[in-house]
Amino acid sequence: MAEILRTPDGGVNLARWRAAAPGVAARLAGWFDGARRDLPWRRHRTPWRTWVSEVMLQQTQVAKVVPYFERFCAAWPDVADLAAAPLEPVLKAWEGLGYYARARNLHRAARVVAERHGGRVPDDLDALLALPGLGPYTARAVLSLGFDRPVAVVDGNVGRVLARLAAVDRPLRPGADPEIFRLAEVLLDRAAPRRHNEALMELGALVCRPGRPACGACPLSPVCLARRRGRAADLPRRPPRRRRPHLQVTAAFIRDGAGRILITRRPLDGMLGGLWEFPGGKREPGESLEACIRREIREELGVPIRVLGPLVTVRHAYTHFSIELHVFRAEIAAGTPRPLQCLDLAWAAPGELERYAFSGADRKVLAALAAGQGPAAAGASR
Repeated sequence: MAEILRTPDGGVNLARWRAAAPGVAARLAGWFDGARRDLPWRRHRTPWRTWVSEVMLQQTQVAKVVPYFERFCAAWPDVADLAAAPLEPVLKAWEGLGYYARARNLHRAARVVAERHGGRVPDDLDALLALPGLGPYTARAVLSLGFDRPVAVVDGNVGRVLARLAAVDRPLRPGADPEIFRLAEVLLDRAAPRRHNEALMELGALVCRPGRPACGACPLSPVCLARRRGRAADLPRRPPRRRRPHLQVTAAFIRDGAGRILITRRPLDGMLGGLWEFPGGKREPGESLEACIRREIREELGVPIRVLGPLVTVRHAYTHFSIELHVFRAEIAAGTPRPLQCLDLAWAAPGELERYAFSGADRKVLAALAAGQGPAAAGASR
């Protein structure tokens, strides 16, 4: 019976899925009512809290998001509160969560909402899409989960569930897969869209997992074509993996006569924008690490330095590349540092560093120094 859910040419038979939709919705709702996790954004659901949670959950696991979400919403319980805040404490609250453009865009968007929408999250798709950082998925999630509007929402979990239901034997297209999205619209329970969309997300997170689906616990197994064909574990197909570049990067740990440490702030419009770091940059081909840090400080701050020796090396992985960060003890040889290729600079006492929002790699440097690694560790952690 399930095979009629595919067309003779192998496509998704949307007419047959439309007929099956009420049964799918009922099975899904019954399962969700008993299996749903107790998550803070579900206990007190508002459009703003939905928006914050969806932004934080992008490429980040639920367990990591929960404490950040609770602290963030305690500090800025409504969109108007965030709009009135400066960026620096927002980045500090986001520190360690990664993908910092999310925080910058959320802050910018909150100010737009305050200026153009009277401090109320808009309930119109076009208005949401016009806000900084809100793509189609997030805008639809705010509408459905925040306002309970009948719009389909397809994230990675939902896409995987639907691809297995319809036995879609190809990699899903990045962003929004048209065939999967049409299936989501066909199956949407328009009488209870929030519950339906959350249930599909929860099913993908808890049962229809990547690589190891728990088909025996799935409420939709009777209509799942991938399960019927014995292919639930390998659908949808994954795209070929690309080799992730590994970069050599240098940084300088520079003190002044008072023992303060020189840190710089990254430009707002680049990667890790607005965060603080130890100054430095990427090694060029054929360049030694010491030559690299001398060049980088001269370009970034306009001063020559004396390299006093290696301090600590840390490794850090980003989504599309990884780095090996070599930190050198150094001192200014002449002149006064100026922020030529950075947003700002500061001289901070060791005990003041905790006030600044650092990138993940630089926080690893601070942790290594605090743990006693490196020849200047004791001085750095005082």
